[in-house]
Amino acid sequence: MPMTSDNRPRVKISGADSQQQRAARSRRMHILGRLGFISLFIILIAASIVFMAVNNTIINAAEWNKKGTRNLDDTITIKPLRGDILASDGCILATNLNYFNLRIDFKAKRFMIREYSAAIDSLADSLAVYFPRRTRDAWRDYLAAPLKKSRKDRSSAYMLLKEIPDDEVQRVKQFPYFRRSSNANRTGLVKERVLKRKYPYGEMATLSIGRVGEVARRDVRGVSGLERALDSLLYGVPGKAKKVMFTDRVANWTIQAPRNGYTVTTTIDITMQDILEYELGAMLLKTGAEWGTALIMDVETGDIKAISNLERDTIPGSGRYIEAMNRAVLAYEPGSVVKTISMIVALEDGFAFPLDRAFNIEPKGVGFRYCGGRPINDTHSPATLPVSRFLEYSSNIGMAKLLTSHFENDPNAFRERLRELGFFDRFRTGMARERTPYFPTIANNKGGRIALSRMVFGYSTMIPPLYTCAMYNAVANDGKFVRPRLVKALKSPGGLDSIIPVSYVRDSVCSRKNAKILRDMLHEVVWGEGGTAKALRNDIVEIAGKTGTCRILAEVKPSATKKDSAAMTVTKDNKHQIGGYLEGHYRLSFCGFFPFDKPKYTCFVMINDPSPEYKGAATTSGTVLKNVALKLYSRGMLDNSSDLNDEPAIESRPTLYASNDKKRHNTLATGLHLPGGSVITAPASTDPGLVPDVRGLGIREAVVTLEKAGYNVAFSGAGYVVAQNPLPRSRIARGSKVSITLNQD
Repeated sequence: MPMTSDNRPRVKISGADSQQQRAARSRRMHILGRLGFISLFIILIAASIVFMAVNNTIINAAEWNKKGTRNLDDTITIKPLRGDILASDGCILATNLNYFNLRIDFKAKRFMIREYSAAIDSLADSLAVYFPRRTRDAWRDYLAAPLKKSRKDRSSAYMLLKEIPDDEVQRVKQFPYFRRSSNANRTGLVKERVLKRKYPYGEMATLSIGRVGEVARRDVRGVSGLERALDSLLYGVPGKAKKVMFTDRVANWTIQAPRNGYTVTTTIDITMQDILEYELGAMLLKTGAEWGTALIMDVETGDIKAISNLERDTIPGSGRYIEAMNRAVLAYEPGSVVKTISMIVALEDGFAFPLDRAFNIEPKGVGFRYCGGRPINDTHSPATLPVSRFLEYSSNIGMAKLLTSHFENDPNAFRERLRELGFFDRFRTGMARERTPYFPTIANNKGGRIALSRMVFGYSTMIPPLYTCAMYNAVANDGKFVRPRLVKALKSPGGLDSIIPVSYVRDSVCSRKNAKILRDMLHEVVWGEGGTAKALRNDIVEIAGKTGTCRILAEVKPSATKKDSAAMTVTKDNKHQIGGYLEGHYRLSFCGFFPFDKPKYTCFVMINDPSPEYKGAATTSGTVLKNVALKLYSRGMLDNSSDLNDEPAIESRPTLYASNDKKRHNTLATGLHLPGGSVITAPASTDPGLVPDVRGLGIREAVVTLEKAGYNVAFSGAGYVVAQNPLPRSRIARGSKVSITLNQD
């Protein structure tokens, strides 16, 4: 056998074995090559990591430390909690409440996709019942929509319900599918808290209280009313936080806590606000007027107890009135209510005396022609009229003659006298868009004198209702010109109260003596023989005040030809009118105070453009005031609570049956063999004008008795009358509602 050099036997290798060895060697080389490439790649990566580590921690350490510090030093704003707005008695008018957005996280790690798919129909049923903003089919499509996408494209915050209260959140958690688990990682249901500004009394005093809205960076700030005027106090002071690195995380660290907003206590009385809004709205509906505004002031403090602004809804056919523009602080031509303000000047400057001095009143059609201007007319004044009765008859001629005779040498002096009284001072009540009265500066010439003759009885001027009311309030308050206010106290987040004191525009606009004279003049407007507000007389609350009727300026454009430039084409109702006023369209006002003997409240009402059949200020605006006064009286809010003690004592014996029919009474008593009066009562008759006592009567007799006395009846229950409101023998106006409660026990 052939031997190798090292004495091993030589083996002959076949062709097949040689090929296998070459293949194995090739595989080894390939594996070693891949291993070498991977090793080289790992070495390069490791080298890069080492290089970056050295670069970041040694070479460029200062720069990276600076960036890290800057990120940690960035401050985050913490929004404060907005302060509440309260009524005068502490009732909440505006506050913050927690609401929640419900979202579904379809990317939750353990999301039960099969169970969700199977429950879509039943879940849609529940949502349609409790949240009918979508139909069942719409809810089903909405719930199924995310499943049409791939898992990676599904939303992790799919909005299910927006801004719902917590009790509804708890209800949703009991819906099919969601009740399977309380673990959000399985159901995907995520609750997101949202703080909302809420107004418990809805639209009541909307424009006075105001509203909030989102501004830059989703920040909520006041946009109207007190919410806007007192925004800096209500909003508070934002806090600050920064990111801090802990062992296991980076979190926000508060460095300055936010200071929540002040709680603002307003002067609004909820009961009075409700009464005023109802009465104004009822009159607007009755007269079909375009809009109306009204406010009530406390005589001594100037507190605005109620304020309402209603105007016709722009939605065709709605037939309702809604809160819109705050017209109480905007300026309009006032009409004859300004005559009282003109009389203040005449009395204070002394040229109104003697009050029995008579002026000739030219008949209608002739009128008083002053300085070549259009004739000034009266509607129903006698041929002669003393100064003391100018307001009673609402005499344009009398006021024009009285004032122009004194100021004709310097017509602008009348405006200056009003300025000295504080009439043009800004009240700063806190209501947005508050305006001051506008009396134009007039020249000492013929045109200025003509303008003066119109200003003194309410034309060629623009006065906000708030300012007219404040001047009448001064008359009711013995001349003290108290500043109207809508805010009476602030409470800091720490609980410290700041009482805003009563302040005065001027110590007085007139003397106590002249204030008494003016009150008597205004009393005669209602109670005098020629009074323009005789419709407001009643035996319960004695009212004094002044009517005002003013034509409405039209939106006009000059005629096309120069020849007819004096004429105006009116754009409203396609009417043509000379002089810029709409024919047959009026603004009706009444401003007064009550009770007359000891004024407690001043009220101003203005109604714009009622239907043509309603032309009287007393029967429209004045009636609103009268109804408000009567309702305040019926609630004991005019210092008349002692009248509530007039209810006769209720006998301890039970009432079986009562009747005004003596025959029925005797038959029942005889049939039961009962002594008279022991279990059967017959209410005593009442005087006319007083609410009858119907306690114990059956429903039929009670209703007949009250309706015969002139009252509307509302009842509840069954059996005989056990209670009635107002109380028996109360004095309320005919046509008022009397509520009775019946019981069979």
